[in-house]
Amino acid sequence: MKNRDMTVEEALRKIAELSPVKIVLSNVADKEQRIQKVQIEKKEKYFQIAEYTDKQVFHKNVDEEELISFCIEELGVNFLQLNAWMLGGEASVKLTKKGKLLFSLKKSDNSALADEVRDNNRKKNYILEEGRVIEPLVDMGIFTKEGKIVSSMYDKFKQINRFIEIIDDELKKKIITHLNIIDFGCGKSYLTFIVYYYLTEIKKIKVNMIGLDLKEDVIKKCNNAAKKYGYEYLSFELGDINGYSAPFKVDMVITLHACDMATDFALYNAINWGAGYIFSVPCCQHELNAEIKSETFSLMTRYGIIKERFSALVTDAIRGNLLEYMGYNVNLLEFVDLSHTPKNILIRAVKNPNKAENVKLRAMDEVKRMMEEFGLSQALYRMIEG
Repeated sequence: MKNRDMTVEEALRKIAELSPVKIVLSNVADKEQRIQKVQIEKKEKYFQIAEYTDKQVFHKNVDEEELISFCIEELGVNFLQLNAWMLGGEASVKLTKKGKLLFSLKKSDNSALADEVRDNNRKKNYILEEGRVIEPLVDMGIFTKEGKIVSSMYDKFKQINRFIEIIDDELKKKIITHLNIIDFGCGKSYLTFIVYYYLTEIKKIKVNMIGLDLKEDVIKKCNNAAKKYGYEYLSFELGDINGYSAPFKVDMVITLHACDMATDFALYNAINWGAGYIFSVPCCQHELNAEIKSETFSLMTRYGIIKERFSALVTDAIRGNLLEYMGYNVNLLEFVDLSHTPKNILIRAVKNPNKAENVKLRAMDEVKRMMEEFGLSQALYRMIEG
């Protein structure tokens, strides 16, 4: 089938009606543009868009209508060609240099491709393998008693694996036989148990791990669960992050959703202990939101929701730079919360005893200039400066 008289929207809606399992946007309009290719795959309940630069790939999930809008915005502006594969056929949309649209649709047997895309997630080599009976995942309702993933919990399973992958990316760089770990603000400790399982059962590392929280009932429940699982060297204590005294030399600090300045206390303790690894997902960054102001960049503080989000980003940028100043290599990564699935930033910091002095000083200078511009005094900065 060929039709030269369609609009871009008509062509894309025609393709959407045929239930595509894979779409590729190619033939860039400008060779210098940042995104060089887009690949889209059909998941169970949404489409996943992967945007490729020369060195990175960015993902986002959209529904069908959002997908059509996305393709309309990209095709003819950033890309001149779209190819789509569906069961029983292939389609293409091409735009000539003169702006003419060429649409084609042909029959073909793409069942193998469709099966491959549809099962792509399940075929991924996850660190936490389906088929293993992992007791904490069973108790969380993510695994059945036979070690199979509960279909409605598949997203949570992927999210937990993502956190483990972020840790594994660093630990696999060297041979590690022993780790002492503090988990601040462990809460119900779902991830605490999973991290302990991953380190001891998969990585075969000897671990001493303490989860710390302010809720007595949570601590009691978690200690009982640790005994149930036979996690001999995992325990939970009632205590405050601020001023906590660790009973051993700390190698790793984990802090998930420690609210506002509690994250800063956790990071400060980790720095003072000389922890080799820090994995922190901050939460509720209220401190700077209450004081941030700027005449030069007043548009960033005029609107409440912009001010709130900007304050959170500034807070974590300052934290990242301060960790750089204190001799860590730092990455700020996107991480998805297990309960409510908002996008969060995860701070991953790895101690680097050979970090160049000029790099550390530049990181601190950037912090000071940011705080001066917006009239700020950030908690971790105050702790480090005494």
